[in-house]
Amino acid sequence: LIYWVLAPKFVMKYLALIFFVPICLSPLVAQSANFLTGQAARMTIGQPTFTAQSVGAPSAYQVGAVSSVAYASNTLFLVDSNHIQAQPVNNRILIYNNISKFLYPPTSEIPQGDPCPVCIGAANFGADVVVGQPDFVSTGVNQPAGVPSQTGLRTPTGVATNGQILAVADTDNNRVLIWKTIPTTNGAPADIVLGQPDFNTFNPPTSVTASGFRGPQGVWIQGTRLFVADTQNHRVMVWNNIPSTNNQAADYVLGEPNLTTAPPPTVSLLPPQANNLFSPVSVTSDGQRLFVTDLGHNRVLIWNAIPTQTQQPADVVLGQPDMTSDADNNVLGSCVSNGTDSDMNPTYPAGCTPVCPPTGMDSAGNPTYPQRCGATLSFPRYALSDGQRLFVADGGNDRVLVYNSIPTQNGQLADIILGQADALSDNVSNSAGTFRPDANIQVSSPDTIRTPMGLAWDGTNLFVTDPFDMRLLVFTIGQPNVPINGITNAASLVVYAIGTVTFSGTITANDTITVTINGTNYKYTVVAADNLTTIVTNMIALINGTSGGTPDPNVVATPNLGFNQIILTSRLPGADGNNVTYSATVAAATSSGTATETATTAGVNLNGGQNAAEVAPATLVTINGTNLSDTSVPGTPDSNGFYPTSLGGVQVYFDGIKAPLVMVSPTQITAQIPYEVSDRSGVSAYVRTVHSDNSITNTTAVAVPIVGENPGIFAAPGSDPRPAMAFHASSNAIALVSVDGAIVANDTATVTIQDRSYAYILQSTDTLTTVRDALVALINANPDEKVTASPSSLFNRLILTAKVAGPDGNGIAISVASGGTSSVILTALNPQTCCASVAGAPITPDSPAVPGEVITIYATGLGLTTLGDGTTPVGKTGQVYSGPAFNIPQTAVDNAQLANTTANVLSAGLKPGMLGVYEVQLQISSTLPTNPNTPLFIAQSVFTSNIVTIPIVAP
Repeated sequence: LIYWVLAPKFVMKYLALIFFVPICLSPLVAQSANFLTGQAARMTIGQPTFTAQSVGAPSAYQVGAVSSVAYASNTLFLVDSNHIQAQPVNNRILIYNNISKFLYPPTSEIPQGDPCPVCIGAANFGADVVVGQPDFVSTGVNQPAGVPSQTGLRTPTGVATNGQILAVADTDNNRVLIWKTIPTTNGAPADIVLGQPDFNTFNPPTSVTASGFRGPQGVWIQGTRLFVADTQNHRVMVWNNIPSTNNQAADYVLGEPNLTTAPPPTVSLLPPQANNLFSPVSVTSDGQRLFVTDLGHNRVLIWNAIPTQTQQPADVVLGQPDMTSDADNNVLGSCVSNGTDSDMNPTYPAGCTPVCPPTGMDSAGNPTYPQRCGATLSFPRYALSDGQRLFVADGGNDRVLVYNSIPTQNGQLADIILGQADALSDNVSNSAGTFRPDANIQVSSPDTIRTPMGLAWDGTNLFVTDPFDMRLLVFTIGQPNVPINGITNAASLVVYAIGTVTFSGTITANDTITVTINGTNYKYTVVAADNLTTIVTNMIALINGTSGGTPDPNVVATPNLGFNQIILTSRLPGADGNNVTYSATVAAATSSGTATETATTAGVNLNGGQNAAEVAPATLVTINGTNLSDTSVPGTPDSNGFYPTSLGGVQVYFDGIKAPLVMVSPTQITAQIPYEVSDRSGVSAYVRTVHSDNSITNTTAVAVPIVGENPGIFAAPGSDPRPAMAFHASSNAIALVSVDGAIVANDTATVTIQDRSYAYILQSTDTLTTVRDALVALINANPDEKVTASPSSLFNRLILTAKVAGPDGNGIAISVASGGTSSVILTALNPQTCCASVAGAPITPDSPAVPGEVITIYATGLGLTTLGDGTTPVGKTGQVYSGPAFNIPQTAVDNAQLANTTANVLSAGLKPGMLGVYEVQLQISSTLPTNPNTPLFIAQSVFTSNIVTIPIVAP
């Protein structure tokens, strides 16, 4: 009784050890605000969430496949159209006035109340003015008349402004439109047209002229100059003064020798040089330099000073090692040799390095290269400088390259990658998309971009168009204090794959035992003085390199000496560890002999690796980082049971929603994922901190994949697999009966307890659940019965619990029978009641579990829960759960494994009196052998928990 009363205190004390002892990951080092490779966008425009891909009716709030963007004077201009066949094409320019009313400064608090406060895509966050259409619901070509006019557009792709005038590249009308003042009314007419004699004429290009265009896609205003990327004429046209008359001729041209030369029709006929272009799609300037994205040559050209002469050559090239290369993702490109040394080896200019360093050697000894790296480009779409940095929209690689300073060398490596986790990847889906019903759906994420086409900068935020995801992403500089994988399930933390090698037999000197890991052999020769324990110790030394060799790069070996076993834990976290192969063989000392030792593996691959960074709504998560707070502070719920959303000066935002905080410290925060994000597959998260000196910092945003469920089992600190936070569940012996099969009227289902039988005659209206409940009622109607019956919360099972506590309740015989057609199947999962213990007492080596016992473990991440009816939701963001105790996850805990045996899941649900913690009760197999480190995991659908251990002793 005392242990039963104290059980909740044991649980709270254990969780306190986990939550309130921050783990110091690294020293506190002040870092300047910057971007972070792999970071997420902080805000999004055009969709209601970061992962929504709505293609509803056009409006002021929702955008289509956007291409270009411009910013000036607190106004944002967005081209809702594109020329890369992304859909929908809305043929319009959206103007957001006073954009700062939507874009909350990163160091300010975010007003609450919206489902996604940082998503400018709901009915109260929209554009103010539309150009190219008469209203926000029209999307036709050349509206309203259907022919070229002063107001209509046909696939516009470029926009530029200096805050006073507006220029739009109206691509498929072969013209550029100029508004002398920023439009303030929908469908406002342009003032000047370039490329056509008037607003109503569409002359297809038959020759190259000083005033005509062929598919222009880029425009830029710099001071008094206007620049136009005349894409299909392979040139950039320049006006020294903003044109004041229709069809005004340009003053000079880049990429061609004059304003009337017709370029070659194919890139093969136009090999790259420093002074030519092939399909340029954007031109920009920072007031000092000029940047042109030369799409057809897979490069960006930089002029160190704004060129003033026709066909002036560029000074620097990015994406290629030199001015004469044009390969897509030119990983093999390197500096052109400038001679040979005395040994006739090629020499290279000082400071010149290969574009992509080799990653290894093939079977012939030749260097191998990745598909891309931080110096390559694939069909770049835009380049933009803020005067200090350079941003490049690398469309074909689905990323934005960030150079912290303006490049001065050809083929220079980027410093930071946005849209990808590293410089080698090209992933455009949130990993959670793998588990969607349709695995072919491209799932957008806060940290991915599909073919970025346009960029704009407001001094703090980088705007990036994401046409295929129909949104504009806003990437914000911050303190890179939380790594991109720094937010994980607070119970599992990191889920490593593991495997075991078990040794047995007798000792024969000079026999050999070989453990092979990913093709590398670790061979040990047995000596006469060996025993199984020394063999385990010596084999671990070989694998870990502590005996003088090289540590295995794939695994770490640890002993399970009480079981003569080696535990192999992957060095790589997550599912990647499941790819590690391992095996074990033995060989006799002589060719005619037989080895007396045995070595057995649990499988051919390590198993159990899982992504702990994929989390479910209501999950408790750990945020690891540096300088997250000034002090360590535990959270305390208020009188209504709600945990604070501001603690120790710290706030955590998930999609702009303030998260409940359980604990904050300089290196670790424990928070809860809001229930409100259950409608999305990923969220953007960052930490805002008000420091003791009143300064405020914000971390760069990171993406957190959201899934329906991904369980993690709480365990003690240490190396995985860690000892589980497990408790003896019952002071009374328990047995289970499972009800399965089908319903046929008048069949019978009988449960016999010792010599007392309880028979139920099935009705045509019955279900397996009602049959189970009827048997429960029959048993409990007998006041003299030695057990009480109750339904399990998962599956159709009867739980039979001895009324007498302690060992006296063990051994009550249980049997079952079915009559009639035997359509209903009863199974006595236990032939007798078993395993009374001390309820609530921790399971430890001194108080181990026994086979057949019911144990309790605690977890987080099981997802949304409902009452027993399966439909009524329970639980609120940040509030301690107050009951009822009987609640079930929307996705059942359908598997629990201990040492390759299945445990019966009796119940799983939110634990009353706790926040985001689920209590799971398991009846372990009666066949389990003694093992002080019996591995345990639970699973929901495709998601498995971390592997933990419990001590088991078989009497």
